[in-house]
Amino acid sequence: MKKLTIIVAAMAIVAAGFTACGNGTPKASLKSDLDSMSYAIGMAQTQGLREYLVDRLGVDTAYMAEFIKGLNEGVNAGDNKKKAAYYAGIQIGQQISNQMMKGINHEVFGDDSTKTISMKNFMAGFVSGTTGKQGLMTVEQAQTVAQTKMQEIRSRELEKTYGGNKKEGEEFLAKNAKKDGVKTLKSGVQYRVIKEGTGAIPADTSLVKVHYEGRLLNDSVFDSSYRRGEPITLRCNQTIKGWTDAMVNMPAGSVWEVYIPQELAYGEREQGIIKPFSVLVFKIELLEVNPKK
Repeated sequence: MKKLTIIVAAMAIVAAGFTACGNGTPKASLKSDLDSMSYAIGMAQTQGLREYLVDRLGVDTAYMAEFIKGLNEGVNAGDNKKKAAYYAGIQIGQQISNQMMKGINHEVFGDDSTKTISMKNFMAGFVSGTTGKQGLMTVEQAQTVAQTKMQEIRSRELEKTYGGNKKEGEEFLAKNAKKDGVKTLKSGVQYRVIKEGTGAIPADTSLVKVHYEGRLLNDSVFDSSYRRGEPITLRCNQTIKGWTDAMVNMPAGSVWEVYIPQELAYGEREQGIIKPFSVLVFKIELLEVNPKK
């Protein structure tokens, strides 16, 4: 049974690797135990395959006859290395088209489906890297350039879409800094003391017990321990930079209203209703420093 299990596992891997394309279904002839076992193993390996074809490979079930055709061609190719290479190329090409390109475009352009990277240049780089022939850069250089350029282009795209948030935040902080009772830390975080505490001031590695409420500039609440009915305990440096900067200046027992610039909050990242470049406003109540468990 151990050997059969190994064979079944191997066949499952092969089945998962098939991609698209037709001859008819072979007719079963179960004249012996070996025949029955062979048929049963073949049937057993299809569990989840249809879902895999649809969800992972993007196969339209209206064209299952084409899939069966390709399936039979692949099986009958045996160890023909030329055909094996061709089928591998088709499989990877479809994965590039159906999965990789969509993922890259979403990473760079977000939800804007009207924009895409250059398939021509992508494939030029992909083929050069695959064949090992001299390209315009090494694979190591390509990884660096890809990361750098993706970040630059993504930043420009985000600026076009959410640049208004950045401008609104800068104007708000400039006006807010002039209000009575508002103080500004070296990092740029602003705060207003609602209640002055007299307890210990935490270090950035200290555990603290806090109640808090976070709001956007339009007063929308995006998170609140008050609404959940209990404070949270966390380490000061395990949250956004602006929170840490405020906490290490607060004596225990204090209640502050804290205004955090976008670059010390989530910056370009989108977090639920928090859009890129958003200034965040928090009411933070520091209950305890290094609370006993």
